[in-house]
Amino acid sequence: MKLHIESFTFNPFQENTYVVYTDTKDAVIVDPGCYTREEKQHLIDFITDNQLTIHAILNTHCHIDHVLGNSFLMQEYRVDLYAHPLDLPTLEMVPYAAKMYGFEGYETSPLPTQLLADEQTLQFGGIVLNVLVGPGHAPGHVAFYNAENGIILSGDILFRGSFGRYDLPGGDLETLKKTLKEVMFQLPAETIVYSGHGIETTIGEEKKFNPIWNY
Repeated sequence: MKLHIESFTFNPFQENTYVVYTDTKDAVIVDPGCYTREEKQHLIDFITDNQLTIHAILNTHCHIDHVLGNSFLMQEYRVDLYAHPLDLPTLEMVPYAAKMYGFEGYETSPLPTQLLADEQTLQFGGIVLNVLVGPGHAPGHVAFYNAENGIILSGDILFRGSFGRYDLPGGDLETLKKTLKEVMFQLPAETIVYSGHGIETTIGEEKKFNPIWNY
């Protein structure tokens, strides 16, 4: 089934939040980074205007910029929150990060109600996503892949012409390189990458030009 992806850039970290949806109005929200009232309303308006049914909230990982909207959206839509168990310690540290970065209005994210596993297949109506575990930026980082549409939501593993930080708690350069080589770069070259920051790219472009191999 054809998947549509709407991107929103939220919060001071310029994080990409995605709504993945079908023509039959099934939808999931990936990495809700909405923080201000205006950002939350912007996201809600898109969902309402397009008459979408939200089935789940998915976190690629649990750094602060990707979970700022978890609590708000769980209350708004009463759906499950999905994350990998190895990123639960990261999620539990977010309130401390919020204080450090000045997010005084941060609503503490609930713990995930569903835990993700490698190569798990998620289905929400017509939306089918395969879970690919990819540590290196965060211990429990995952990406969501749909082969039929040739798309992957990579979180902060891979960016256009760049890659995720590895100097944060739980990060590791060699692990990240292994993830890129053995997971991301095994996908078809034409796969479109929707990253946690910046504009989209393709696997083929990043295999050729990404500077990760210079490190």
